[in-house]
Amino acid sequence: MDKNQLLKKIREIEIKSTILANTIFAGEYHSCLKGNGMEFSEIRRYSPGDDVKKIDWKVTAKQKKAYVKEFVEERELPVFLLVDMSYSDNFEDKRNLISELVASLAFSANKNGDRVGGLFFTEKVEKIIPLRKGKKHILSLVENLLTYKTKYKGTDIKEALRYFGKMFKKRGIVFVISDFLDEGYERDLKMLQRRHEVISIEIRDRKYEKLPKGAIFTLEDSESGEEIIVENIGRELSLEGVNLKGGIKIYTDEDYVIKLSNYFRRRRRR
Repeated sequence: MDKNQLLKKIREIEIKSTILANTIFAGEYHSCLKGNGMEFSEIRRYSPGDDVKKIDWKVTAKQKKAYVKEFVEERELPVFLLVDMSYSDNFEDKRNLISELVASLAFSANKNGDRVGGLFFTEKVEKIIPLRKGKKHILSLVENLLTYKTKYKGTDIKEALRYFGKMFKKRGIVFVISDFLDEGYERDLKMLQRRHEVISIEIRDRKYEKLPKGAIFTLEDSESGEEIIVENIGRELSLEGVNLKGGIKIYTDEDYVIKLSNYFRRRRRR
């Protein structure tokens, strides 16, 4: 992709994503994810009329005087986009969907005044996009997504989740975008959910989920290069993906706007 093609592609994504962020995502995103909790502010001396439920009994016992914990409503939650850049997500339809999805989520967060950051990973964490606000930052994030050349082919979701968990302690909204063709990450995903608001988005392509009957196929793993032979003479074979509890599964032939909007509406009702 030369410079002119890149600029055209970014412009197309910007126009579509901005319209979606302004018309659909913003309202659902805002009502569902903003101000979902309370954040610790300070400890101060108890005053008559304070709620006794706020008393910090450990500090009170230590100081021999009553102290209470003060909390403030979370007004801003930083948004992190953890994007799987491995070879299994590098097919054109998947990559196009991921690019538009990331841009739409980023523009929606930016419209709400939230800082947005990114983490690109394969079998290693490859690139970190710092948390910032503004349209220029969002466009730079999208450009990085479209132009970044990965150093590795494989996928290690566990490594990415652990790295993120160690680096970012303050509570935020975390979108994990991947085909989730990996194993052993479930425990780390649950641990991350204890601190952050984590939303898993599984990207799938129907073309690679079924093998028609009546043929012998030689399949190559796009990440490892390993080849296997599948004899599929008698019946059609289904290549099932994972089933992420509480996550979103989006196929490349689906309208991701509808899928995400419905997901946010369900969360708001809960």
